[in-house]
Amino acid sequence: MGKCLEGGEKEESHRAAVSSTADRKGYISMMGRNLSSAVALATSLLYTSVAFAQDASSPATQGLEDNAPEVASGAPSGVIVVTGTRIQRDGYNAPTPLTVIGTDDIEATAPANIADFVNEIPSVVGSSTPANSNLSMSSGLAGLNTINLRSLGSSRTLVLLNGQRSVGSAIGGQVDVNTFPQGLISGVEVVTGGASAAYGSDAVSGVVNFILDDDYTGFKVGAETGITTYGDAPSHRFDATFGTPFADGRGHILLNGELAIREGLHGVPRDWNDKGWYLVNNPAYAVGNGEPERLVTNMAGLSLATPGGLITSGSLAGTYFGQGGTLGQFDYGTRRDPWIIGGDWAMTQVNDDQSLDPEENRRSVFGRISYQIAPWLNVFGQASYARSRNRGQLGIQRNQGNVTIMADNAFLPDSIRQALADAGETSFRFGTTNADLPVRTNDGKRSVQRYVVGANGEFDLLGKSARWDAYYQLGIAKTREMAVGITNNARLAAATDAVFAPADNALGVAEGTIVCRSSLAEPGNGCIPLNRFGIGVADPDAVAWVVGNPYRNQRFQQDVFAANLSFDAFDLPAGAVAVALGGEHRREKVRGFVDPQYQSGWFVGNFLPSFGEYSVTEGYLELLVPVLDSLDVNGAIRATDYSTSGYVTTWKLGATFEPIEGLRFRATRSRDIRAPNLGELFTAGSTRTNTVIDPFNDNQSTPFSGTSRGNPNLDPEKADQWGVGVVFQPHFVPGFSVSVDYYDIEIDDAIDSLDAQIILDRCYEGVEEYCAAIVRGPNEFGTNLQIFESPFNFAEQRARGLDFETSYSTDVGPGTFSLRGMATLYLENTVDNGIDPAIDIVGENTDGGNPEFLYRMMASWENGPLRLNLVGRGISSGTYDNSYIVCTEGCPESSATGRTINTNHIDGAFYLDASAHHDFAVGAADLRLFLSITNVLDKDPPVVASGPAGSAYATPATNQSLYDLLGRTFRVGAKISF
Repeated sequence: MGKCLEGGEKEESHRAAVSSTADRKGYISMMGRNLSSAVALATSLLYTSVAFAQDASSPATQGLEDNAPEVASGAPSGVIVVTGTRIQRDGYNAPTPLTVIGTDDIEATAPANIADFVNEIPSVVGSSTPANSNLSMSSGLAGLNTINLRSLGSSRTLVLLNGQRSVGSAIGGQVDVNTFPQGLISGVEVVTGGASAAYGSDAVSGVVNFILDDDYTGFKVGAETGITTYGDAPSHRFDATFGTPFADGRGHILLNGELAIREGLHGVPRDWNDKGWYLVNNPAYAVGNGEPERLVTNMAGLSLATPGGLITSGSLAGTYFGQGGTLGQFDYGTRRDPWIIGGDWAMTQVNDDQSLDPEENRRSVFGRISYQIAPWLNVFGQASYARSRNRGQLGIQRNQGNVTIMADNAFLPDSIRQALADAGETSFRFGTTNADLPVRTNDGKRSVQRYVVGANGEFDLLGKSARWDAYYQLGIAKTREMAVGITNNARLAAATDAVFAPADNALGVAEGTIVCRSSLAEPGNGCIPLNRFGIGVADPDAVAWVVGNPYRNQRFQQDVFAANLSFDAFDLPAGAVAVALGGEHRREKVRGFVDPQYQSGWFVGNFLPSFGEYSVTEGYLELLVPVLDSLDVNGAIRATDYSTSGYVTTWKLGATFEPIEGLRFRATRSRDIRAPNLGELFTAGSTRTNTVIDPFNDNQSTPFSGTSRGNPNLDPEKADQWGVGVVFQPHFVPGFSVSVDYYDIEIDDAIDSLDAQIILDRCYEGVEEYCAAIVRGPNEFGTNLQIFESPFNFAEQRARGLDFETSYSTDVGPGTFSLRGMATLYLENTVDNGIDPAIDIVGENTDGGNPEFLYRMMASWENGPLRLNLVGRGISSGTYDNSYIVCTEGCPESSATGRTINTNHIDGAFYLDASAHHDFAVGAADLRLFLSITNVLDKDPPVVASGPAGSAYATPATNQSLYDLLGRTFRVGAKISF
């Protein structure tokens, strides 16, 4: 395991003073005396606060960790580096709960990438993956694999690589785990508790540390491929690693390369998505009539748009245009705009135009060299480069009855023009899901460079061994976020308005030629008329003229200078007082570029370039005080100064107590912070087009433009949390251990923004604070409604829950049988914005919700070269929204904070995975073959109906963040080592 190298920069003046060996020894001695005095004072505060009598002759009790971490790579012999604390000591059990995932655990399930495995841990929920982030185009998250602990948001989870920060791959600072060298990861440590005192900002819900095997020696190559039981969504991965010592073992070189390809699955070719499940406005509902306002129902579809177009107003309302422009009469079934139930519902289905599994092409290289100059000085350099491209369909462009068509449009059939003339109508409203326009597609490219140079070592201090490290890290991420096949609002409107050219026209074309009306006044505007009345009728040249590919280039840079020192200061009767201290200076920076033509006027995108930077300087001190043989007290404090928001202090106090061998209690209390990230501070703005249910307009489906901007006046979030737990490893049941931990996190001044629908609903109910974010009237985005969704420090959030972990190992027959189980029971995840009633999302199984109970169990049997594994993972059933009131008749009054609905149930799920691997000796090489099957029973995901507004029409009928989407999937592979 790699050493945790976070910390701060040592003073150069001090280093300059240590020029000779004698001077260095004198300096260390003087520094030790000063540190000893400071540590003695701090220790006395901790020690006297618990002032227990003890037997001075008793040896210090060696704690039993439920999952012992590996010895740190490069760390002195006998030293354990544990994520979540800076203390380095063999046998030390940190008070903060720690889940350790070793190489065997990872290889047992053979995940396509390491993030897939981590996201199965029950304490991780709601993470962003390529499959569920496909619509996150404007935010730049599409295609990322991030980690979200406690469902508190990925921005509150600190992701480390070998104990060091990594540059984010989006403006929100989210670290893309795909950029890590997957073939070198030897383990993952998950700290499920606040760790800001140890690591600084962002570690509110915990830390996920990916550990590299940077001492690997040998040569190994791996290749694997996967495919679903339906013969689709193939994926492939190849990696190679080489490591060798040199200079009689004092130096070491490590190289790794990886290529990973997901060919993608565009569309949703699964029958669970073909039933028309949506959450819709009840056609029978009226205020006070006892009907529920909303219905979860199948056989639902759009009422204001069809693939080839639908007339939605006037005497011809209900006339639709089909294949080749043929006419038909739309069967509305039971209708309440923008939905129908029954009738021609199937005709309007477009939620199969997303990518169930987006394409991904990822390649990376990694190199590291280290050399021991002396026992007290090891130097190293490390460089990595990762490049990826993600491509996924976002769905069609929908115009829900908001297009005005003039009666003289040249593409209208003669019968329609005549009927309009007979009715005296000069125009009508038109809705379409634009079958002849390209499916909107997200095409993202990213590259991440990471360079680290540093040194570490061990020396004598106060008669004991001290360990130090220092490093500089430069991280650069470059992104290009492109939206492919997006319509330009002005061009689409001009091309749609086609007429027959009159005689002697300015264009000089023959009378009766179909032209754009705008071209008669501006002959040079280049407009090509577009036929939108039917399927398969549009001129490809006209389509090419109205669509474009808006894009945004961004560059993120992270500079980190850090230094750490860890040593035993002096002895107490129960053992030595351990000290860790250090400092860090970090700078985060963003700059962007957007071609002016793509900054406004498009259906989605409308990117603006963002510019900004901030820096932070901080220092910390951590102590471990053995009060009794069975009681350790741990405390840490960190002083942090942000260039944007000023000074903050974080701290942690924890204890472990083992009254009898095999029974250990642990407790922590901490103050943690999360500073606003680059996106929250400096986002220049991006605007998307979607729909809301507008209560000011008789609850009609209304197009709107949602604009997000940064807020430079944000302050850091503050989180107070505590946790208590117990670990039981009875000596009378060898191989068995179980732990239970309770956590309670309260966040003040939480940074958040409100959903556009909530803003509109609450303004309608008279809450004036929301109305300021709403602007009505024509705008540059082609809608008459703009809603601003900027972040503020306005919310409070509280999360509580219980984590369970157990393991057991025993001999069965000729082999070893082992069990490991992990589960999290979420008790509360409440958001209070200070205006509305507090919302507890625990038990909501919709996107953005938090299931009540998650679990994962693995059983393994190993006999020499053979290992068999069976994994069961489950999700409890839940609701759509905990504020919903379920009723089918006699319903109470429905409101924005208490909607009535016919059902509020979403099924849970249980999945079974199986894998096996076998090792073979092939000459001087070791060969491993493996087979992995996920979702062995091919379980369909539960129905999760989307609606009634937003992108519900284009969303597959399940929760893409929670449930298995692809069905049974096979992976086979081989690894050979020399």
